[in-house]
Amino acid sequence: MADFVQTTVNRTAVRDLAVPIATVTSFNNLIESVIEDNPFGCVGYTGSDGVPVDPVIRNREHYTAKVNFLDGEGKRVGTVSLQSPTIAAFNANAAAVMGNAALATAMGGEAVRDEPHETYYAQLKCHDPAGEDYYVTFTRKTVRLSSYQDDAIRDAVESWADGIASLE
Repeated sequence: MADFVQTTVNRTAVRDLAVPIATVTSFNNLIESVIEDNPFGCVGYTGSDGVPVDPVIRNREHYTAKVNFLDGEGKRVGTVSLQSPTIAAFNANAAAVMGNAALATAMGGEAVRDEPHETYYAQLKCHDPAGEDYYVTFTRKTVRLSSYQDDAIRDAVESWADGIASLE
């Protein structure tokens, strides 16, 4: 029987945030600043299909809006959770539920956003000058660095995060 032989060492590091990122707008601003400012010194490359790939790209993302329905006494009588692929869809879907009178009637209460329990997720793919691809994943409560081998990558991401107040 053949044995599995380790070929690479891919690591994961997580930073738990002391305070969740407050709004989807501030979350998006953070993501956009990483893509535009490229604080990790990533480099673009040409993909296997011959198409140029930017140094930092959105690899995956989703956003979950929460809407509670409260009766006249403030008791929750229903809830709706909406996972959306983009921030635009997140905002549009939440607005649609909030304005849906038939749904409010069926639930037996008034629609109220439950923003503290909403979730945001964006995974960025970064291409290191040494050729290594790694991922930086942001949620409201964590920043996760994954699939990296070189400690210098972790050090660069950590140094950058140390300078961002919302990532403490």
